[in-house]
Amino acid sequence: MDWIRGHTIGHGSSAAVSAAKSRFSGEVFAVKSVELSKSQLLQKEQKILSQLSSPYIVRYKGYDVTKEKDKLMFNIMMEYMPEGTLSDEIRKQSGRMNEPLIGYYTKQIVQGLEYLHSRGIAHCDIKGQNILLGESGAKIADFGCARWIDPAERGGDAEAIGGTPMFMAPEVARGEEQGCAADIWGLGCTIIEMATGGSPWTNVTNAASLLYKIAFSEQSPEIPKFLSLQARDFLSKCLRRDPKERWTAKQLLKHPFLEELNLNSTSTNQNFVTKSPTSILDQDIWNSETMYSTILQEVISPLKRLRDLSSNSGECDWRWNDDEMWITVRSSNNE
Repeated sequence: MDWIRGHTIGHGSSAAVSAAKSRFSGEVFAVKSVELSKSQLLQKEQKILSQLSSPYIVRYKGYDVTKEKDKLMFNIMMEYMPEGTLSDEIRKQSGRMNEPLIGYYTKQIVQGLEYLHSRGIAHCDIKGQNILLGESGAKIADFGCARWIDPAERGGDAEAIGGTPMFMAPEVARGEEQGCAADIWGLGCTIIEMATGGSPWTNVTNAASLLYKIAFSEQSPEIPKFLSLQARDFLSKCLRRDPKERWTAKQLLKHPFLEELNLNSTSTNQNFVTKSPTSILDQDIWNSETMYSTILQEVISPLKRLRDLSSNSGECDWRWNDDEMWITVRSSNNE
């Protein structure tokens, strides 16, 4: 496929994302790219994405290898989601979404997770920045940290634990396991993000304290008291510290909070929207891989098992303009 690369619209966990356009059909799509010599993680992501087909997962369109500025690039083509990320939408809602809209997006995310988990895949980095929005609603994206649950699927090799510390489940922060139950914990944290515009963890001043609190305290994120009884009960099922006690995505779809939801209504009920304090989600300390690595070196005990964790977050701006510079790209192999 001959296509034209536009400007960068975001950064995933393992590569940069650009807008792109087919030279022949004019179709606009997104391309996630990295140098071929550094593309091991992106190739794993491509392998996972190529096996998925769900209205709640960002659609895979193919891959190729191109030569650009004397460098070989590995590219994954995906559908373009014009409304940006869920985190973008939270900011548009003045930092706090109304409950019907929270339920609308939550149901679609849970449907996506149920599909992934039924196929033996854990996403491992569920958060607002990895949920993309379009005309049909929310879709799960960025599979850079995703893994097959069955070791046989990955050739028996152990995979390093990854994700974003603020959204990590206790068992992940302790370096014990990272599976479907951890995605449900991340979902709960994302719902709090939608409801408050802030961190699921309050009164934490640095990343080391956060990791210690998640891993070794007996606490769970505080559930906002202004939510309905059904919403609070739903969150309580997601945020149980024991992964064996967390509800599965399949069970959550039958919870009254989602089961009674009318997905034909996406009203944003402006009366519910209120201003909230500046979100600490925007503070670099929670998303900085360099800062995170430095802290882990300094806090060896009792957190030395956390040393393999990695923070792979990145702000995405999926919007683009027609007058941006475009670069013609020619594939060296087929999709």
